Amino acid sequence: MVEIKEEQERKTRCLLVGAPGDNLSELKGLVDTLGMEVAQALILVRLEIQPVYGMGKGKAAELAALAKEIQADCIIFDFQIDPTKQRNWEKLTGFPVFDREEVILQIFAQRAQTHEAVLQVDLARLQYSLPRLAHTYGDMARQRGGSYGSRGTGETQLELDQRQVRERIYQTKQELKIVAKGRETQRKRRDRVPLPSCALVGYTNAGKSSLLNALTGAGVFVENKLFATLDPTTKRLSLKDGGSLLLTDTVGFISNLPHTLVDAFKSTLEEAVKADLLLLVIDASDPEAENQYKTVCSVLDEIGAGKNPRIVLLNKIDKLDTDGIQLAQLKVTFPGALCISAKQKSGFDELAARMSALLLGEQHDYILPVAEKTLLAEIRKNGLILSEEWMDDGIHVTARTSGKPLALITPYLVQ
Repeated sequence: MVEIKEEQERKTRCLLVGAPGDNLSELKGLVDTLGMEVAQALILVRLEIQPVYGMGKGKAAELAALAKEIQADCIIFDFQIDPTKQRNWEKLTGFPVFDREEVILQIFAQRAQTHEAVLQVDLARLQYSLPRLAHTYGDMARQRGGSYGSRGTGETQLELDQRQVRERIYQTKQELKIVAKGRETQRKRRDRVPLPSCALVGYTNAGKSSLLNALTGAGVFVENKLFATLDPTTKRLSLKDGGSLLLTDTVGFISNLPHTLVDAFKSTLEEAVKADLLLLVIDASDPEAENQYKTVCSVLDEIGAGKNPRIVLLNKIDKLDTDGIQLAQLKVTFPGALCISAKQKSGFDELAARMSALLLGEQHDYILPVAEKTLLAEIRKNGLILSEEWMDDGIHVTARTSGKPLALITPYLVQ
């Protein structure tokens, strides 16, 4: 009985394999998030694409032998393998073989909390599984050890025939349309209140949820693991000068984010597309910060949010070396970025000022003729009146505004 208990509690051991030039640190983080154990990680010196295994038969046999030698329960590739090669690998090794995309899908299945997130993950997993119905060992959730698959919704998906899977894909898409309509209704309801919107975007685990909590006291779930947040949360943020905005936390990005997930989470990602301003959060303490920034920009371009106004935030500066060398290098790499710490709540005043300037316009003084008092209503709709005093020579106003109202009141600007 003791031996059985130990076997049940033992983490699933995996052999990680990367292509030439890969950095397996991210895949290790994904595997750790699943509660699996890395038995060994290696990067191939060269990768000659072959039809059977995606590499030479000799190298494939060598990897299979290594996996058995280190008592691995599965092999995980940091690159995509097609269904045929996946089946060939499993016949060769006698145990499950996965790629990076399947690992990410499994994490999303674990993290899904709301009905919408569950539907989105279901759709992505169904689309991924459709060409893999002959996957010998089925879902990752079937493997022994750990609890990483216990909450997955797709344990039997790979056993369904193509007709059943297509029917489920259709049904799931219909349900998502209904949920998306509900989200659009909520967005229109928010739009009735003339508040600018701001979305937190960035690489997974960059600290977006921590920043939302620090700025608004939202109490959003935070964990030092990848993809802790799948469901967007919107909170009202009051600025010191009296203005307010709606701040939304969004799902984190990652390099090579599966297109099935991008498509499935389309309605969620629209929060970033429709935002008036993006706060692009970067983990300043991560050595891969620059590459992660490029990945986020690429995904933003893909979903149609690449041209939205943005503020780049270097978060977690409290983790940098005290000599200031790292921070100085980051400022060169990211010119104009703001340095903040969600943990220590530092840099927030400058951030609030930058958001006010971009969303509400620069602060200026005006003297409006009394005959033009209707302009006050225009300013309130698209900006913020900081002070208003009716004097003999006109209405003295200090305000932030932009767009059409700014053009209308510019002639009355106090030089």
